[in-house]
Amino acid sequence: MPTGLDHLGRLPAAFHAAGTSSFTEFLSAVAPEMLPGRRPLPPGMATDVSAHATTIVAITCADGVLMGGDRRATMGNLIAQRDIEKVFAADAYSLVGMAGTAGFGLEMLRLFQVELEHYEKIEGTMLSLEGKANRLATMVRNNLGAAMQGLAVVPLFAGFDVDAKSVDKAGRIFSFDVAGGVYEERGYDSIGSGSLFAKSSMKKRYKPGITTADAVKVAVEALYDAADDDTATGGPDLLRGIFPVIMTATVEGTHRFTDEETRAVAEAVIAERADNPGA
Repeated sequence: MPTGLDHLGRLPAAFHAAGTSSFTEFLSAVAPEMLPGRRPLPPGMATDVSAHATTIVAITCADGVLMGGDRRATMGNLIAQRDIEKVFAADAYSLVGMAGTAGFGLEMLRLFQVELEHYEKIEGTMLSLEGKANRLATMVRNNLGAAMQGLAVVPLFAGFDVDAKSVDKAGRIFSFDVAGGVYEERGYDSIGSGSLFAKSSMKKRYKPGITTADAVKVAVEALYDAADDDTATGGPDLLRGIFPVIMTATVEGTHRFTDEETRAVAEAVIAERADNPGA
């Protein structure tokens, strides 16, 4: 008999009782040990025991919002993985990426996806974009204990606000701190070890109302610049065919650019830098 079922093969009563529309609240009551921030950790710092994901960028554009992430994960001074993915569709109209402890971060993003799907099924409607950001902030706050031991996870959330008065104002970006603070950003933002260099790059190239095509190039250039100065950020790898993950959220929903599309942009950026690599 599967574990957790009664002698008649039924789920426990908690699974049938009317309750909260929050899946994480339900999980904290039924199986709190399954939450990323609730697991007991050994004393001391644990920074180097897990792979770390690095740079994520987000840009608002005329059609909505774009998010991109490099593909490198590091463990100390070693490359733990060259093609990790850190940017995902949270639901039909929003995107989420993460920097920090890769294991906890990927688990948190999967839980966030389930959280939004669970809410929609229970309530029969989607959360507002701000509501989604607040739900994610709660998850980050619940991971504070692990963050204090060096296993921090910091997400970046962006989406198309279906309640916006106009399409050009619908793209919105939200950043977080390890304590669960949530902040709305204007125009563009970046997180991770290469964020300082990525932001500097976007600061020079971003313009309000930028087209999606131009935003893709700005994002790839920002990740290229981050990789140029930050060893933890991976740049486009033409030999292995590894390129940044680029996704958009518009009125038509979320969309991921193919590797072929991203390759074309990356090759154009590298070609432009051939005569002046640092520009």
